[in-house]
Amino acid sequence: MYSEIFYRLALQYLEDYKPSMLKEMLRYSGTAKALFETPETWQSRVNKRTVKKPLPKISDAIKRTVSEELMLMERNNISYCFYTDEFFPYRLRSCSDSPLAFYYRGNADIFQLPHIIAMVGTRDATEYGQQCVRKIIRELQETNLVTISGLAYGIDTEAHTRSVEYNIPTIAVMGCGFSTIYPFQNQQLAQRIVDNGGALITEYSFRTPPDRNNFPKRNRIIAGMADAVLVVETGYKGGSIITAHIAHSYNRDVFALPGSIFDEHHNGCHNLIHKNIAALVTSGQEIINLMNWETSSAPMQMQLFADLDETEQKVISLLREQSLMSIDLLSEQMSELSPSKLAGVLLGLELKGVIETRPGKSYSLVR
Repeated sequence: MYSEIFYRLALQYLEDYKPSMLKEMLRYSGTAKALFETPETWQSRVNKRTVKKPLPKISDAIKRTVSEELMLMERNNISYCFYTDEFFPYRLRSCSDSPLAFYYRGNADIFQLPHIIAMVGTRDATEYGQQCVRKIIRELQETNLVTISGLAYGIDTEAHTRSVEYNIPTIAVMGCGFSTIYPFQNQQLAQRIVDNGGALITEYSFRTPPDRNNFPKRNRIIAGMADAVLVVETGYKGGSIITAHIAHSYNRDVFALPGSIFDEHHNGCHNLIHKNIAALVTSGQEIINLMNWETSSAPMQMQLFADLDETEQKVISLLREQSLMSIDLLSEQMSELSPSKLAGVLLGLELKGVIETRPGKSYSLVR
């Protein structure tokens, strides 16, 4: 009855279903349209708690809301990235609490580029913090890098601005809908980000205001889309500390810059280092070395992949899609293999230098 994009937008207004459950339903239905129109594709295969709930329906209120949203998206050149889309960021897809979808304006190709680093810090940035951002970005510019931050005052603004200056694509994750660029002073910067091959993204519908509760929530997207998070300057509390802890829980690398022990702007960074949540860095080259970015070789890895058998290739495909997978999730996705057989395949790939073991009995492709 409706288009696929209509059904996708409608999913976010279903109050009885959490995103995690909708992802599970989509796993079997394949499309949002099938989820609504042919529930038999998923109903008997998902958690029994879902079966007891009423089947998802599009009310008149949802119909009006989605119709208006589609009109606003077309009028304002806004696109929609859905969980099942091939270009949905694979790093983000591997996070259990990732959004079901997000709106974006700009270049979606950069979501899949090999090196993405988040740069976060206080909104009350000092000259020292701004100098650090300029130094690090300048030293990272030769690594085919993408930066990501939150378009807020302070360190976020500096990270986006210097990325544009050095012709590095940058992603700004907003805590409101596209009707408002917040803060207002960053409207021109937001347009420069898009013009420079970057992107603006948000999980919030067009008219969502910049509510203070939205910003901590959007930090999981910043952490989830990145390979690593660099905390430049922050106190003990704040959004950047939240982002660092989320990144740590996602098994992302976390780095922090040191500062004066007499300046409270650096207490948060020092505490992250002290608790072994973040590694201390002082240069872009140290980040490159720690992330092994300067020695990565795509042609060599492609040759390695060509020499793998069918089972090994399937493991590689899963890790490309999910970025990081636990042994339990791999076992679920490759149910045709016994646990011991799967362990042997993983060990073989590790010895070949194709995959690596990560904390929590998880695996990822070698970067």
